[in-house]
Amino acid sequence: MGCIIDGCPAGLELTEKDIQKDLDRRKPGQSDITTQRKEDDRVEIHSGVFEGKTTGTPIMLLVRNTDARSQDYNHLKDVFRPSHADFTYKQKYGIRDFRGGGRASARETLARVAAGAVARKYLEEKAQIEIVAFVEKVKDIGSTVLIEDVSQKDIDSNIVRCPDKKAAEKMIELIKEIGSEGDSVGGVIRCVVRNTPAGLGEPVFDKLSARLGAAMLSIPAVKGFEIGSGFAGTTKTGSEHNDSFIVKNGSVRTRTNNSGGVQGGISNGEIIHFRVAFKPTSTIRKQQDTINTDMQSVQLNAVGRHDPCVLPRAVPIVEAMAALVLIDNYLLQKIYG
Repeated sequence: MGCIIDGCPAGLELTEKDIQKDLDRRKPGQSDITTQRKEDDRVEIHSGVFEGKTTGTPIMLLVRNTDARSQDYNHLKDVFRPSHADFTYKQKYGIRDFRGGGRASARETLARVAAGAVARKYLEEKAQIEIVAFVEKVKDIGSTVLIEDVSQKDIDSNIVRCPDKKAAEKMIELIKEIGSEGDSVGGVIRCVVRNTPAGLGEPVFDKLSARLGAAMLSIPAVKGFEIGSGFAGTTKTGSEHNDSFIVKNGSVRTRTNNSGGVQGGISNGEIIHFRVAFKPTSTIRKQQDTINTDMQSVQLNAVGRHDPCVLPRAVPIVEAMAALVLIDNYLLQKIYG
């Protein structure tokens, strides 16, 4: 697995260690509520960095797989998994590599996290922009943590990556129970971006909210995105929902943040916060009705190593995609002076 990052400015101090810490948060086999595939996911920088600094040329990153088991997928050769990309890929390309999920596999997100780690480092050092995401809900178990208080230390203090300790315990228990039954469960990740300057984003087709939404919806298993008040805002009146302006310590602020830090597609300087909905993992061990490549009805009992809940490992993926969107918009804003 790997990626090529183009457009990274020259002069950023960068080592494998800077990228590895985020890959370690995404890698498989890190706890008993994730897939038991064992990959160290050790990143190698092959270009774009000289004497510890980026050169402005494309950065090539590579991670070598060590625990792939293609034979585990032999039983899927002629069968389509329900709610997976097997059927649609075959319809689109006329051919399907059944040895895993291919580009629909969560393994693909390794490249996103690696590239996002570089973007995050630049944003933190050059613009003091901080990005944290956490598991807010698993099935019907939710947390009540305030976005103003959440920290990465609290998020990473437990294996489900929920800073609400009581809720985290219940989430972990539920995931273990569901996993032991051969089933899977979904939930919601909330992302919080602090210190974003006002003015990022374009006014029409490349609104910051639209770019964030497209980035999040491109992540495997994501089925929903909402920013700010989202769908809950539909229950309010304009007078209840509007974020009134105030001047605080010489700066323009808003009393509330129902806009989620973005107005008219452009950041307003407030905290950007949004929610991302993840469906239950498609590949489960329970018997399911499906069809084979001859379009005949069959039953499937899938085997292999799969996450009973993708959310704990998806937290750094959401952060990475947010970083990649923000770095593009931050660098584009420099055009305006």
